[in-house]
This record gives sequence, structure tokens and C-alpha cells, in this order.
Amino acid sequence: MQIAVIGGGAAGFFAAIRCAEQNPACTVTLLEKGGRVLSKVRISGGGRCNVTHACFDNGRLVQSYPRGGRELRGPFERFSARDTVSWFEARGVTLKVEDDGRMFPVTDRSETIVDCLMAAADHAGVRIVLQSGVRILRPLEEGGFEITLASGAVCRFDRVLVATGGSPGRAAYEWLEALGHTIVPPVPSLFTFNLEGHPLVELAGVSVDPVRVRVEDTRLEQTGPLLITHWGLSGPAILKLSAWGARELFSRDYAFLLRVNWLPASHEDALRTAIVAVRLEHSRKQIGTYSPFGLPARLWRWLVHRAGISETVRWAELSQREQNRLIEGLTRTSLEVRGKSTFKEEFVTAGGVSLKDVDFRTLESRRCPGLFFAGEVLDLDGITGGFNFQAAWTCGHIAGTHLARVDESSDR
Repeated sequence: MQIAVIGGGAAGFFAAIRCAEQNPACTVTLLEKGGRVLSKVRISGGGRCNVTHACFDNGRLVQSYPRGGRELRGPFERFSARDTVSWFEARGVTLKVEDDGRMFPVTDRSETIVDCLMAAADHAGVRIVLQSGVRILRPLEEGGFEITLASGAVCRFDRVLVATGGSPGRAAYEWLEALGHTIVPPVPSLFTFNLEGHPLVELAGVSVDPVRVRVEDTRLEQTGPLLITHWGLSGPAILKLSAWGARELFSRDYAFLLRVNWLPASHEDALRTAIVAVRLEHSRKQIGTYSPFGLPARLWRWLVHRAGISETVRWAELSQREQNRLIEGLTRTSLEVRGKSTFKEEFVTAGGVSLKDVDFRTLESRRCPGLFFAGEVLDLDGITGGFNFQAAWTCGHIAGTHLARVDESSDR
């Protein structure tokens, strides 16, 4: 049986390995349009590869997917984050858990994961063909598919898996739409916020954990670490907000008002009480050099200046009006976001093949028998932290299993 896997990313690669291991009678050919496979695996996590997340409760795990969480619940019961850990460990790769739950190889090198996958593919007999973009995918009346490559070469396969990843343009999905699939318009999912010309960017490198960020006039809100960059805001709180608000923020052309609470664990009354205590106990200390709230010194001085308070003013000299402005800044800093930036090189999209067009028991198309999908080519994406890779491993495992089946009518 001839199997084609289109796309050499995490989902496609994992599916190819699974298919070849499940049924040695299958000839599995992986077609990659670029010059090398597993590109995103190589750059993920700053070159360390955030393989998955240590969330082993599938009910909680699905809550990390703005799109596709409900559909992934069943697949996660069949191949979970714990199964991912076991899969790599069985092949000599040990993963570690960091404080935020992200899991990396103990080597802190993405090459460890790439080498493991390449070795598994080689051992299973997967044939990898680079520089082989697909131009036409045509179902045949007698069954199977005919694939025309960009080179003009024509190949025939019994079953095909599409795992081409996300794309910023709808045109990349036209060949799948031509097969009867509904395409949800793609928009960026994980991105950082630009604060063009805002003085806050002068604090680039400052991080605060936790903060609460909220998009004004929406229900979009997240709490977590925030990083100030030379272009604006990044960090888990921002990235999660961008994922959950992907379509809303796209509709606003990424121009909106962001509210930041730098001390989300404290109510305003508690802050007022703390300031009263400081004014009594540290009355002669200068406000600019003494912060009672544990914020980074550079950020504290910026907030003091923003409140119109001189850094040399002593706590005993703080007026009621200045105190109110300071508390306002601590709990409700308003920032005008004017655009976005891709998070490093890890492009993720919301959108793609409609989930209604796919049977998540098998990952087979409901519109085109014998055609399967896995990964971000689907309208499926997770927040930052290893969740997108976990969806790729899970979808790849299930799709690969059913690509290899001799009798597709069983176990559905």
C-alpha cells in the first residue's frame, strides 16, 4: 500500500513514523516542499524544543486550545501528553519539566528531538523526499490519489495525509477547498503587541510575574508573566491573550487599548493600606528608590514618573492626589497597542480546514475518503507552552494509525 504524507513538520513526521511502524507492508513517502524537515521543531523554545506540556489531565489539557479543544478530547484519551513523554523516553530521550509546566529534552537542544525523529523514521523505512511541493491532489475514480508535484512529476498513492501546517494566506488552502473542504479564513494566533513610540519600551528587558492584561471593551483577559521588549510587550500573558483573541484582534487591525494591572494579587484597598504603612514606617525614604511592592526598580521608577511624582519626593510628602494617580498606574496602566509582531519565528495560525470536515476518531476527511489531516492545517491551535506540538503528536499518531489500517471500517 502506497502512502503519501504531505508536509515534513511535527505532525506529518510523527504520522509517517506511526504508519510505517504499524504496517511494514506500507510504503510511506514523506513529501516536503522545503530543503529540510522539522523546521519548527528545530527553532521551538529558543532552539531547545518545547516538546509538550506536563498537563496529564486531559480535561484540563483541552482548555489550552482556543480552537479545537472539544474535538481533541477523544484523541487525547488515545495519545496524551504522558504518551508523548513515554514515546520519546522509549527511544532514549528523557524530557524534563520546567516550573511553568513546559517540557524540554534534558539536553536543552532541539537537535536531540530532531535526531530521535529522524532515527525513528529511518528505522521504520520512511522515504523522505525534499524540494517536493505538491501542486495538484486529485482523487481517482477507482480509488486512491494522483499527486502532481511542483516539478511536474506525477505519483499515485492509495492514501494521503496532509500536514502542511498553518499559512497566513487563504490561497495556500485552495487545493483543499477544491476537494470540497470548508476553509476557515486563517489569521495569526501567537503574536506579541507593538507599542510604537511608547516610553514603556525604554524598559526593554524588564519582566514582571504575574500581571493581568485586559483588552478594553472585550472579555479578553489573561494573567501571567509579561516581558517588556524594545518593540512592545511579550511573555506568556500576552501570547495567551493573542491566541484567545486571535479573531477579535484581527478584526480591530491590531489597534486597541490594553489595560495592565501590575499587581493583580492586591486589591486597591490593600494597596492603600500598604502605602499608609510605608508613609508611617519609611516616611523619610524617597519614593523613587523605595518600592513596597516588589516590582522591578526600573518599572517602579517609570510608574512613579508616570504618576507625576518626583523620584526625590519622600513618602511622608506624598499627596492624596499623587497617591491616587500612583495606584491608578499600578492597577490600570493604559497602553495603546498599534500592531503585532510574530512570536520569534514560531508562526501559528487560527484557521484552516474546518474541524467539521474531519472525523477525529481517525483524522480522515468527511469529504474525501482516503484523505487524512493532522496538525495546524486544521482550524486547531493551542496557547504557548508546548500545546501545539502536543496536538501535532496526537493527531499524527492517530492519523498514522489509520493510514496503516488494512480494514478502515474497524475500530471507529
